[in-house]
Amino acid sequence: MHSETAPTSRSLAIVSGGSRGLGLETARGLAAAGFDLALIAKDAQRLESARQSLLSEFAATQTGLTITTHPVDLEDQVATRKTATEISTTLATPKVLVLAHGVMSEKMSKTLRTTDVEWNRVININLNSVFILVNALAPAMADARDGRVVIYSACLGRMSGPGSAGGLAPYRISKAGVNSLVRNLAHETGLGARGFYVDAVCPNHTRTDMGGPDAPRSVEEGAETAIWLATGDIAQRGSENTTGVLWEDRKVVPW
Repeated sequence: MHSETAPTSRSLAIVSGGSRGLGLETARGLAAAGFDLALIAKDAQRLESARQSLLSEFAATQTGLTITTHPVDLEDQVATRKTATEISTTLATPKVLVLAHGVMSEKMSKTLRTTDVEWNRVININLNSVFILVNALAPAMADARDGRVVIYSACLGRMSGPGSAGGLAPYRISKAGVNSLVRNLAHETGLGARGFYVDAVCPNHTRTDMGGPDAPRSVEEGAETAIWLATGDIAQRGSENTTGVLWEDRKVVPW
């Protein structure tokens, strides 16, 4: 873990997948909104590069910005739990938790063809690690009655429309699990009545390592709704479906 120990009064945002792609872009938006950051990702060198880039970018506008890095292989449940516990015991209670990490399953990974190794790889990264990070980091946010959890999901995880409708089975099913976790947790915690909000976001097909260079959306477009959910006025969401839902371009879409 790399950290700066200078005192700060800024609120903390934790971002997984924070070394690149949608996670890094989300971290950038949160830094611009005045948050300190704790970045989680697998590659320690990329994390440090992201950290230095953000510190350099915001040196003139965000005095006192503190960024810590927490490298961990999110496929490894034991290591993920250990890292999450270390974060929860060494850093301040976060106001924002954004889980932006994830992997795509192999192109031919249909249910009747997927191997145990491929199934477990995708489920562990996309779903099990999400549970562990939420389970370890979000209780303090809920107790503080001041927290927002935003989890990057996918429209391919929906039970409606073109969602879970064939192919890429580990990916689609892992994201359907994320959607269910979000809805369930939101109901468990009072649907925002206690100051704790939890939502899923579909970034759509974005130009990331996963989405590829020909995807129609930029990372700025893909991350915009997640940043809005993490920082925007709750009143902007409208009087219904305030939390515990799936968002796409600031609109609620059916599960």
